[in-house]
Amino acid sequence: MKQMDKTRILFICLGNICRSPATNAIMQKFVDEAGLTDKFVIDSAGIGPWHVGQLPDKRMRQHGTKRGYKIDHIARQFDASHDFNDFDYIVVMDDENYKNITWQAHDEGERKKVIRMADYFIKYKGRTSVPDPYYGGDSDFELALDLIEDGCRGILNKLTNKGNS
Repeated sequence: MKQMDKTRILFICLGNICRSPATNAIMQKFVDEAGLTDKFVIDSAGIGPWHVGQLPDKRMRQHGTKRGYKIDHIARQFDASHDFNDFDYIVVMDDENYKNITWQAHDEGERKKVIRMADYFIKYKGRTSVPDPYYGGDSDFELALDLIEDGCRGILNKLTNKGNS
């Protein structure tokens, strides 16, 4: 059920085990630290069904823990029949996610809800995505977290009118 007084944000990546659950945890922490917990509903989902019901990738959880995040969202798949209605913003991690989710939109209003995380980078302006670290090493997970933190700051600034973007 929609709660009209809250801004509802859904983060999307391919399988909902690396980037989007990390973004879910990071954005929630930023919102909580800003004293805005009662103003936001934050969730994440994956495009595919491969990991539904699983915890995030162990490596992402470990890297997140080092930064003070509890990345423990249980993976679920994006559901166009509900998620477009239930969320104000659907934030995707890369262009492939963008194409997939906008393709599932039923109309222009739903398509306009889909935004790219990279469009909210502050420190990393010029980068076009949050690359998937799944097949990479430690540095890939650290880069993903750096970009996610930056994008979450940008989104929160925009939504709380603290940013000029």
